[in-house]
Parts: sequence; C-alpha cells; structure tokens
Amino acid sequence: MAHVLIVEARFYSHLNDMLLDGARRAIEAAGHSHETVTVPGALEVPAAIALGAETGRFDAYVALGVIIRGETYHFEVVSNESARGLMALTLDGMAIGNGILTVEDEEQALARADRTRGDKGGGAATAALAMLDLKEKFGIG
Repeated sequence: MAHVLIVEARFYSHLNDMLLDGARRAIEAAGHSHETVTVPGALEVPAAIALGAETGRFDAYVALGVIIRGETYHFEVVSNESARGLMALTLDGMAIGNGILTVEDEEQALARADRTRGDKGGGAATAALAMLDLKEKFGIG
C-alpha cells in the first residue's frame, strides 16, 4: 500500500474541494492512504512536495490547484513556474500527478474540477499512482 501526499493550493476553495474530492476518491479506490497539506498558492506546491519528500513518508504526490487567467502577466508566471517546479521534481524521479488547472475562467475550472465532469483531481491521483507503478516496474525507490 502506498502513502500519497496531496498538496493543494487553496486559493479557490469551492474548486479545490472538488479537486480534492476526486483525488481522495481515486487514491482510496486504488487501496492507498493519503494525507493533505494546504499551501497559499500554486507557486508553493512544488516546494511543499519537496519538503514532504524529505520526510521519507510518502511514495507519491498529487499537486492540486486552480489558476484562472486575470488581466496581468501573473497568470503566465504562476502557471509556468509551478509546472516547471513540478517537472523538475518528476525528472528527479518523484511520482507526481499534476492537477493544477490553468484556465481562462471559472466555468472552465468547474468543468475540469467537478468529479462528475472532468475529474482532474482524480486524474492527477491516477497519474501519480501510475508513475509510482512505473518506478516499481523499473526497480526504483
């Protein structure tokens, strides 16, 4: 049984509730356990995952959050840098599912976050577990 750390950027609570529900359900349906930590925004997610990895308590990680385009360049910075941080960790061999939504508006976010529609939280958890399985197949970790 794997133990998964879910890191959520809790900026849009109602959307994050949906992502979190999907991720938890997917992990539990696969027979694994999980813990959740909350960070202020998507830029903090990779650092929280790296800190969690330092403990040695987790086998896989799920990154959750919502970034909605605004009127400034901030959307691009947050989207790109959070993704870059997560990719750097995955290239270091960590099993991570990226469920940070980058969308134009709230309706797009709802369509992706809702477990009965897009279920991107569940998809991110499934991806993390698939990467963990791949690591085990290759005899890593």
